[in-house]
Amino acid sequence: MSEQLLNILKICLLVLLYLFFFRVLRAVWVEVRGPALVPAGKTSRKSGREASKAKHKSRGRHQEPHLTVVEPADQAGRVFALGDEVTVGRAAGCQVTLDDTYASQLHARLYVRDGQLLVEDLGSTNGTWLNRQKVTGPLVIQRGDRLQVGNTVMELG
Repeated sequence: MSEQLLNILKICLLVLLYLFFFRVLRAVWVEVRGPALVPAGKTSRKSGREASKAKHKSRGRHQEPHLTVVEPADQAGRVFALGDEVTVGRAAGCQVTLDDTYASQLHARLYVRDGQLLVEDLGSTNGTWLNRQKVTGPLVIQRGDRLQVGNTVMELG
């Protein structure tokens, strides 16, 4: 082979190597940065909110708290009843099981203390977000609040 061809092959190999490292760094950055927060004006969010309001009207005023999936659009409208303590995540043992690759196996838990419903993160990789603020310790969650676990956004009803 000629020396020019070998030099071109070396350069191509270096370019491919740099592209590979770039992709690896980008994947790590996406994992460390966490999920993107949901913008305020999503159309599917409105449809989830309308579905939630329709359920409120049909059940009456004194109903058990529940989480209604608002995002992503293909899961919008799913409802999870809440008890005294529930776990949220991808694991089959969770009471709120999510089909979301950005959610941890045991991501968060919701529980009742002193008559208030609280949410806490269970050391998840991407964090738990309540009304677009990161959950760093137990926080009180109220009806109408939005809980984001991975890419899944749920509203407490």
